Amino acid sequence: MSAATAFLVIGGGPAGGAAAAAAAAGGVGVTLVEAEVVGGASQLRDCIPSKALVASANGLAGIRASGHLGSTEPGPLRPDPARLAERRHSIASLLSESLRGRLESLGVILLAGRARFLGPHTAVVAGADGAEQEVEFAHALIAAGSVPRVPAWAEPDGERVLTSRQAYRLGEAPEHAVIVGAGATGVEFAHILSSLGSRVTVLASRGRVLPQADPEASAVLEEEFSERGVVVMRGARARGLRKSEGVIEVAAEDGRTAAGSHVLLAVGLQPAIAGLGLEAAGVEVCDGAVVVDARQQTSVPHISAAGDVTGGLMLSSVGAAAGTVVGRRVAGLPVEPVDSSRAAQAVYTEPEIAWVGLQEAEAAAIGRRVKVTRAPFAANPRALMAARPRGFVKLISDPTSGVLLGGLVVGRQATELVGIVALAVQAGLRRGILADTLLAYPSLAETLAAAAR
Repeated sequence: MSAATAFLVIGGGPAGGAAAAAAAAGGVGVTLVEAEVVGGASQLRDCIPSKALVASANGLAGIRASGHLGSTEPGPLRPDPARLAERRHSIASLLSESLRGRLESLGVILLAGRARFLGPHTAVVAGADGAEQEVEFAHALIAAGSVPRVPAWAEPDGERVLTSRQAYRLGEAPEHAVIVGAGATGVEFAHILSSLGSRVTVLASRGRVLPQADPEASAVLEEEFSERGVVVMRGARARGLRKSEGVIEVAAEDGRTAAGSHVLLAVGLQPAIAGLGLEAAGVEVCDGAVVVDARQQTSVPHISAAGDVTGGLMLSSVGAAAGTVVGRRVAGLPVEPVDSSRAAQAVYTEPEIAWVGLQEAEAAAIGRRVKVTRAPFAANPRALMAARPRGFVKLISDPTSGVLLGGLVVGRQATELVGIVALAVQAGLRRGILADTLLAYPSLAETLAAAAR
């Protein structure tokens, strides 16, 4: 059995979904292939499930801390694993069905299965039942996403040694979780599990958690972790593990060890390019990622790639933007390359951490003169009312023109507040415009204006 399509999209995550929608809206016939659920791993096992868990964890922590808000201290609380899982699944299903409905309303044909290139204009789709269907295409997009990176010394078993995606299958919070990796995924799981009652040890291979973030942000998060009882082993690069009855011990290169009931591997993601038949299509790969130009075209011009398969900054927003570029280009519409340097990045811990654009350390590294202004949330009425005054806002601007170049928000709802900074950076606004903006009083956003002054 064979079929033909103008545009074949391989992968239904943020990049693939956005590309399919943009092309179909432009009048192109689109076939999208996804092996699991429309929305991809982002909806099923990554972004959405983790943030749903963060919301649940924050809710429990908030109730436990309600005495600070003037109420009677509540009785003992414990998470219900079944209800947590049901809630995650419900949210993911709602979002997936919403995207499916939108794509189908645009005329996109959805195929369940895994696609593999047979040549530069042909692919085969293998369904879960083993049936195969050949598809001929004029244009194609590779948007197969990513998979968790697994160290050579580790063998995840899905029960006690887990990747970040396998962690959602746990029936209950671990007694003691040893988290290998202190990037965004590692610290988010440290926040989640400690909120759910687990003891947590984090192995940070560098000198601090969140090495990609501003050092001041890392310091605030480490202070919060210390108060929660989360142990951070700085400079501990894991090199092996040993299982025994009920205990798993992780060894670091410097001889230190950490033992717990479970080990969570949070050492990043890698492009999911295995089994796609890229060689048969003639698509170039470098360092495990699909090579693309500024317009997302691969070495085969009618085949594009977007999202995590291209490496770089693996964010859903960046993938969706790149997918939209491909979809519009295939439809013959004008496009502009994606500038990922202006993408807001967020870490969903307590406090939240979010940043966008040029950062202070980055400016120093490249020798660029900047003006740094800041304001603490400790002086913000809304932060005090919520008993969440920890954190600050830092803005980076040009010392001559005053144009905002970047910003960092550490504190309650930082992932929402950074959107204002991102808009200002994208629009090239001067710091004074933000300083003069009349914001609601009281509001957390006032600290953005205070920092701008």
